Amino acid sequence: MRRRLLPLLSALLLTGLAGAAAAAEFRSVAVPAAILYDTPSLKGQKLYLIKAQTPVEVIVRLEGWVKVRDAEGALAWIEASNLAEQRNLVVIAPRAEIRQAGNHDAPVVVELDKSVAVELLGPAAPGWVRVKHRDGATGFMHVTQVWGL
Repeated sequence: MRRRLLPLLSALLLTGLAGAAAAAEFRSVAVPAAILYDTPSLKGQKLYLIKAQTPVEVIVRLEGWVKVRDAEGALAWIEASNLAEQRNLVVIAPRAEIRQAGNHDAPVVVELDKSVAVELLGPAAPGWVRVKHRDGATGFMHVTQVWGL
């Protein structure tokens, strides 16, 4: 009986982990600059500032604080009031392009540098997302060029 139960429990655990990974929650910084802390407290050590529109992945929520992961993989705490539900992405490639259509042959609308934030408008063709730059340019970016999905 025990030999049958272990594979079943392992399968259930792996299924649960896969479901949790697929359900990542992202938010964007809603203030001009937010302080990230090492603990969920204003008395904690200030680690660094994060600028407006930067996407973060929500890891844990705790009484007015949110533990987040940034595009570099760093974990820190931020006051929940500093986050918005708006979905943004950040360029992780050295150079990235917003294109007129969701394919590599489409004309380039604008080129972006690393760390530039764009608003996520929605999915597009497989491997592509529709985005909007703060200057108003809209189009499509390949998912390998951005973080926050």
